[in-house]
Amino acid sequence: MRDQDGERDGTREDGRNDTPHEQEPSPDPEPRHDPEPHRDHAPRHDREPQRDEAPRHDREPRRGRPRSAAAERAILDAVIALLEAGEPLAGLSIERIARTAGVGKATIYRRWSGKEELFVDVVRDMEPDDPQISGTEGLADLRILLESLRTRGLAQRSSALLHNIFAQMKSHPKLWDEYFGTVIAPRRAAMLAAVRRAVAAGELRDDLDVELIDDLFVGPVLVRTVHRPEAPLPDDLVDRLMTALLQGLAPRRV
Repeated sequence: MRDQDGERDGTREDGRNDTPHEQEPSPDPEPRHDPEPHRDHAPRHDREPQRDEAPRHDREPRRGRPRSAAAERAILDAVIALLEAGEPLAGLSIERIARTAGVGKATIYRRWSGKEELFVDVVRDMEPDDPQISGTEGLADLRILLESLRTRGLAQRSSALLHNIFAQMKSHPKLWDEYFGTVIAPRRAAMLAAVRRAVAAGELRDDLDVELIDDLFVGPVLVRTVHRPEAPLPDDLVDRLMTALLQGLAPRRV
């Protein structure tokens, strides 16, 4: 049987694995049951390497066929379909995802090191794309990034599935740490960099801590998107927020 990458996954029509034991094992952390238990196999760590077999850490990467975009799409869609059917994140196994996607488990492991990394990509696939910024502007880039934060908040409100996924992620520290490190932290770094550019350009005060300035801009949007789900997120929210902060909150003196 071939998966969507065009490679055999070692599974016959009758469900038995016909992959020879001498082939490189799949990087599947789940235990495998030997289809022929009467054979006396030595433990894998005691097995003598074959004459033409280099140790795994010394092998050069295999130059196989390019990754299939169709296979990646099928895997992401499979996870989404299982979640929509009511499966909890903690209950999803790589084997179940592979079977639903119609690919071999090795196809998944070639793309993601484990479930946490895969689930983060599923969430990113469901969220609006991160915006393109100039990387040279200050307030202009800051406005774009704040608007992206607002639209992600709208996406969570409009998608019960996305909202549910985030709720589950926060109860699984390893998964949340993966999402924070690969998604949230880079977004925060981009925001801080935009604030620093605005300070350097004279668009913002230079006598305040940069992180405090960042919190003043990001905080109101986060409050509405995370802590006050009933609060409106109108199209002009970012413009009104930036105007209020730049003009100051003290009453105007006549």
